[in-house]
Amino acid sequence: MFIKIYNFLVAVLYPLVIQGYVKKRKICGKEDIKRFNERVGKPKKARPAGKLFWLHGASVGESVSMLPLINKILETYEDAHVMVTTGTVTSADVMQKRLPERAFHQFIPIDNPIFTNRFVRHWHPDVVLWFESEFWPAVLSSISKRNIPLILINGRISNKTFKRWQQFDFICKELLECFTLCLGQSEEDAYRLRVLGAKDAVCLGNLKYAGLPLPIDEKVKSDLEKQIGKRKLWLISSTHDDEEVRIAKAHKKLKEKYPDLLMIVAPRHPNRGSDIAEQISRMGLNTALRSKGEKITSKIDVYVADTIGEMGLWYELAKIVFVGGSFVPHGGQNFIEPSRVRDTVIVGPHMHNFNEAMSRARKADAIIQVETVDELEKEVDALLESESLLEAKCSLAYNWAQSETKVLDGIMDKIKVYF
Repeated sequence: MFIKIYNFLVAVLYPLVIQGYVKKRKICGKEDIKRFNERVGKPKKARPAGKLFWLHGASVGESVSMLPLINKILETYEDAHVMVTTGTVTSADVMQKRLPERAFHQFIPIDNPIFTNRFVRHWHPDVVLWFESEFWPAVLSSISKRNIPLILINGRISNKTFKRWQQFDFICKELLECFTLCLGQSEEDAYRLRVLGAKDAVCLGNLKYAGLPLPIDEKVKSDLEKQIGKRKLWLISSTHDDEEVRIAKAHKKLKEKYPDLLMIVAPRHPNRGSDIAEQISRMGLNTALRSKGEKITSKIDVYVADTIGEMGLWYELAKIVFVGGSFVPHGGQNFIEPSRVRDTVIVGPHMHNFNEAMSRARKADAIIQVETVDELEKEVDALLESESLLEAKCSLAYNWAQSETKVLDGIMDKIKVYF
């Protein structure tokens, strides 16, 4: 009943209210004017022949996490095509550059039943894989009423969302009933999905842990290697405010034992680069800013990598990586990416965003967790001193990260049921 009422109200209110909001989005550059026809369910592209998989993700993060699964689908079904939909201009640009052959991007239609029905009729996909938990009632109902298999991938229900949805459980139940199958990121997510009304909810793992290697410009990498030479180095990545200065104090102590030691700082928010460099310079350490084109000379103690899209470079160059957001109560950042590059990974005490993954990594001895900066200094010292210890830790991290990719096979087994 909720979806019927929602669809009716949206169809009525669109020309009166919603259309004005959409016009503002166009003016602000949040809509691609040249491709706006896709947003109203009028694609210019014809449906390709053969099987068509429709994968939807809200924005950049979700769409990038799809890439390993897209490759797996196209490898498995040689006559198939993949359509990826997202809602943001940025994610569209990213997908246009990274999608493989036989895969293409479209903008998700505005959640108006007139547009969504038109969109689904045109593409009539064989199966829809919906990433994470952004539920659009008109789109979901347009898919469900045509009996198209609809699978929720990497479903995540946070504590806050779970409590909020429990207050409107009748709405959530109706939305979740549109899904043929729900795959939660964790066992806890699968449990919450079942409580909220999912007909079938299980956990096969987190698809984000099966991600493709981060892109690297080999020419830039070679140039950086020449600048660094034979110096020892370590990386602190995805750091948050206050973490850089605290860790720089440890770096300063380490330099007493390893005078040529270089620390690379790749902050979570690159716009903080100048402030970070200034704070660390006050400590008597020489810094250089990548955003200003400054080089890594023999006099540089700390190199601030304040650019976007180059994290793959830093993970390739460093074998010792501290992942930020974990010395502050943020909950940690993605520690799987450096593990896949065969790095030794160290994190702080605050890693609650990755509880289940951390548990598995600890069991595999694939992660080093410290409580204080002093402990971090000791761990880095031990790794710098012993090449064999460093190599062993790198291997453990890599082997564990590779084992996490089994989620792809699990998802493919579920998809095959519908063909």
